[in-house]
Amino acid sequence: MGAKVLIVEDEEALSDLLSYNLEKEGFEVAVCSDGQDALVMVDEEHPDVVLLDWMLPHVSGIEICRQLRARVETREIPIVMLTARGEEEDRVRGLDLGADDYITKPFSMTELVARIKAILRRASPMVAGDVATFHDISLERDTCRVRRGIREVKLGPTEFKLLDVLMKRPGRVYSREQLLDQVWGQDVYVEARTVDVHVGRLRKALNKHGDKDPIRTVRAAGYALDETYAG
Repeated sequence: MGAKVLIVEDEEALSDLLSYNLEKEGFEVAVCSDGQDALVMVDEEHPDVVLLDWMLPHVSGIEICRQLRARVETREIPIVMLTARGEEEDRVRGLDLGADDYITKPFSMTELVARIKAILRRASPMVAGDVATFHDISLERDTCRVRRGIREVKLGPTEFKLLDVLMKRPGRVYSREQLLDQVWGQDVYVEARTVDVHVGRLRKALNKHGDKDPIRTVRAAGYALDETYAG
């Protein structure tokens, strides 16, 4: 499961080109063409990075950047501004409002991909890399293997995806609906309680030898990896 990129861009040809190249690099991609819908899409898609055009219908990219940085839930999401504006004062304004990087059209797709990967390595190393770790638990995305200490943990594909999502943001509470969207997909109808079943299976596999449970259940809210967990 690659990092998710939300493209907020109203030029369809450029949006299609970005989607194609990013998916080819292993990223998961969501697309939005309207500034008014961008904040809703961020809440629905939970992207790991946002590619944000400066000039958008209804709400400008710079205003979206400002609002994302003002909200606790979204202030840590990396933002790359895409724009035809090349003046220094515009670049400075975007960075002052919280953008992590700024690239002027036309740009090299190779350079853009490299910048996205660099930002993810800095902001979310567990999202960017092939191996995620949480205390004594390690997850290898390329081989689909999970270990707890020296012990290999046998997981089904759904439990693996579930653990991968939780390990991207330790401590963050994911609702059942959010986990359904990220593990099963938004176009698949699955009962919310199905999440409970798979969390139970994941716990059973991780804690097979009486290990301490790293997953925290938050009543009426969802699940999270417990930040106080010490192995």
